[in-house]
Amino acid sequence: MSKKRGLSLEEKREQMLQIFYESQDFYLLKELEKLGPKKGVISQSVKDVVQSLVDDDLVLKDKIGTSVYFWSLPSCAGNQLRNTYNKLESDLSNSKKRYVELVEHRDNLKRGREDSEERESALEELKAVELHHKKLKEELAAYADSDPAAVEAMKDAIDVAHSAANRWTVVFNYISTSKRAT
Repeated sequence: MSKKRGLSLEEKREQMLQIFYESQDFYLLKELEKLGPKKGVISQSVKDVVQSLVDDDLVLKDKIGTSVYFWSLPSCAGNQLRNTYNKLESDLSNSKKRYVELVEHRDNLKRGREDSEERESALEELKAVELHHKKLKEELAAYADSDPAAVEAMKDAIDVAHSAANRWTVVFNYISTSKRAT
């Protein structure tokens, strides 16, 4: 009784890719399910393994009529790696350019903001003005109840509440008199 360990997903992927690279042919899923066990990949997992290869663009898939064909050529993998490398290189160069631009922008913003007596006094004055503004806002909030617009709004609300109370009083009287009549 030997305990033979199955292949990991990565090993299965490599074995399935070997099938494609060795023959450089087109396959149906049924054919791959027959070839998979010869490479150590059980036929039940062939579909999942091939789909993962398709998802990673290592195997190409095309539906022709009612059949779905899978293929992968060694040159395709090389081209894909070159394209990925070129894309990463361009991303890196763009990032470096952006970094240089941001450093220059930061340096430009720092100019004129050096610590000086004039700047310190301007900052202190700004803090004083902000504090005064905050106090005025608090004072304004304290007098908000006496605001003519707020008082007018309260009067309007009182009128609406009064008319609603009268309306419900009439309805209540109507209901109570109609109950007595029956």
